[in-house]
Amino acid sequence: MRVHVNGALHHLEEGCRLDRLLAELGLAGTRIAVELNEAVVPASRHADTYIAEGDKIEVVHAIGGG
Repeated sequence: MRVHVNGALHHLEEGCRLDRLLAELGLAGTRIAVELNEAVVPASRHADTYIAEGDKIEVVHAIGGG
């Protein structure tokens, strides 16, 4: 299936969950915020959030400062 991640087209297997996509992108365990179709998905829901054909995913790195 095809999805967009930060505006770029990605091909994924059917039934892919958000945690798997983040692992494939090398982002597992990092401080990020994720939106799926303009709705924020908390980290606690990544493992049970399935991705569907045409979904739009935005991943933003959390940057600390002071």
